Amino acid sequence: MCTRVVWPDANGAVLVGRNMDYHRDLATNLWKLPRGVRRNDGVDGDLVWTSTYGSVVATAFDMISVDGMNEAGLAGHVLWLAESVYGERDAARPALSQAVWMQYFLDNFATVAEAVDWIQSTRVQVVQLTDPASGEVPAIHLALDDATGDSAIIEYIDGRLEVHHSPDYRVMTNSPKYDEQLALLATVEGFGGDTPLPGTTLATDRFARAAYYVDRLEQPETPLQAIASMFSVIRNVAQPFRSPDPGKPDASQTIWQVVADLTNRRYVFESTTRPNIVWVDLADMDFGAGSPETKLDLGSSLALEGGLAGNVSGAFVEHAPLHFLTLTDVRNLAATAAPGN
Repeated sequence: MCTRVVWPDANGAVLVGRNMDYHRDLATNLWKLPRGVRRNDGVDGDLVWTSTYGSVVATAFDMISVDGMNEAGLAGHVLWLAESVYGERDAARPALSQAVWMQYFLDNFATVAEAVDWIQSTRVQVVQLTDPASGEVPAIHLALDDATGDSAIIEYIDGRLEVHHSPDYRVMTNSPKYDEQLALLATVEGFGGDTPLPGTTLATDRFARAAYYVDRLEQPETPLQAIASMFSVIRNVAQPFRSPDPGKPDASQTIWQVVADLTNRRYVFESTTRPNIVWVDLADMDFGAGSPETKLDLGSSLALEGGLAGNVSGAFVEHAPLHFLTLTDVRNLAATAAPGN
């Protein structure tokens, strides 16, 4: 599922766009998460932290943050990678559940470089969680990018942590793993090879098209023009509505899209099933410690008639704190669903 692409030189701004491709609705909402919130790893509770930075995030089922940006201009994006194998749990290393994996970085770091230093020094593990609604066990990788234009892709392959860190790594899709994606891109015309620019919905083809078109964007005159330009690229690599390919949820339709201006701290959200585009200017949000967690219910807000559109920074509503799915939750739900209970 999904495509992510960075435009690091949009007339002085850094923009990132992503498509969320999935075979069912993820009941996505937007949340404002302030500084000063105490969280834990969602695995065994050994890793505990208090958020240094506030963030705006898009969630799946209000139990995992799958995309978002913090007030320092660091953004994160969770995408599907079928080849992900996280390895056996090593109690000597810190761990993060899939639900809170991206959020840890938005809570704690201002730049990709800071995040990568922590990842490589701790060799942090990721622990899979079963989706309680579907029984699926996600296989995901993570992209991070920031307002300097830096970028990193974090994957777990055959139990090994692989970090690809460079501002040159501007595009990310799905299978195969990242180093193989780069090798395949080198066979395409314009990137060193002679294969014509491909046009299918395969992850490798979307990778090539995103890399091709973002490299050819004209310099925008305004931030609005920059956002429109980035939308034009991610729409080109969006996937049409259709039945998913058997056994491949990564080959599914695009259900929503985001463009984030990491320099001007604007987060723009577009649903492909509802017509309205909304955005949040982080400068208008109160991320102060002690301020409430607030939520924008997109299911009711993005209505065809009478729904919200435009700047929704002031439309978030105070809500009980976001509860990230934990390994304990999964075990309890499995026990409840067991025969005889």
